[in-house]
Amino acid sequence: MKLKIALLAGDGIGPEVIDQAVKVSNAIAKKYNHEINWTPALTGAAAIDAVGEPYPDETHAICEAADAVLFGAIGHPRFDNDPSAKVRPEQGLLKMRQKLGLFANVRPTFTFPSLIDKSPLKRERIEGTDLIILRELTGGVYFGERGRKDNGNTAFDTMTYTRAEIQRLAKKGFEMAMGRSKKLCCVDKANVLESSRLWRETVQAMEKDYPEVTVSYEFVDAVAMRLVQWPSSYDVIITENLFGDILTDEASVISGSMGLMPSASVGSKVRLYEPIHGSYPQAAGKDIANPLATVLSAAMMFEDFDLKEEAQAIRDVVNKSLTEGVVSEDLAEGGKAYKTSEIGDWLAKNI
Repeated sequence: MKLKIALLAGDGIGPEVIDQAVKVSNAIAKKYNHEINWTPALTGAAAIDAVGEPYPDETHAICEAADAVLFGAIGHPRFDNDPSAKVRPEQGLLKMRQKLGLFANVRPTFTFPSLIDKSPLKRERIEGTDLIILRELTGGVYFGERGRKDNGNTAFDTMTYTRAEIQRLAKKGFEMAMGRSKKLCCVDKANVLESSRLWRETVQAMEKDYPEVTVSYEFVDAVAMRLVQWPSSYDVIITENLFGDILTDEASVISGSMGLMPSASVGSKVRLYEPIHGSYPQAAGKDIANPLATVLSAAMMFEDFDLKEEAQAIRDVVNKSLTEGVVSEDLAEGGKAYKTSEIGDWLAKNI
């Protein structure tokens, strides 16, 4: 198979972890006789510095022409610490999602047998955890009307959803549940928010089309609590943008490190694959970041190309690295900590 992949390294540790995913993907391509054409493009703070825009038109054209996008991270502290900044790296991420039609973020959460005791949660609470959170990406408060009034002393952000936006996300959730254990949980705040009441009534109306799926409805605060009490009770969770942003970061540490969880953003055009961690600027350029989430994001990419054997080969070699202690400093706990580049080299060699 010939694949055209847009490569958006981004900011902070993004370029370092992306490099390792490329090494692993190229090793897979060589082993299984595929051809990958990588096309780098600028985004985030790196793009602002170069052209003054966090998601340039040239980058968008490269992404649209690709079969998939492999993405690193966006963000830089000089923008975080400047509330008056008119252009921000994160604006590029939102623009990219909107222009590429990436309306659903797929974030799996699972445990690794060799790391289960590194989780901040007790073993008996997390064993068997294997859930997916499907987060709506292009609606809600992040894209609603916002502004200030009263001479800047009052600020507002509006959470807006249409029934169609909810339906397309819920449809993916129902379909995903059908391929798993046929359990779906819709997370909202319907006791307070009108937008959540629209979410709930829309999903309820869709239940008749998926009679085999058992659907539950829970408030977001209750789910935030249950995710640390009994995460294995969930299978597929669907929710809106802001709630999903928070819950997926909470769920990510169940595995023992935020540096282990991959994700995919899907929609009407090209798919995008990225680690769920941020740009981690404190570690940028030090060759100490954990690249495994990005490598596993590449595995999700191969899986979606129906290259299941290739995807499993990546997951297997990642599990092998964890079992044999070929890990970065966030997982080393007093043992040998491998450099980011060393982990990538080891994974590629073992493939």
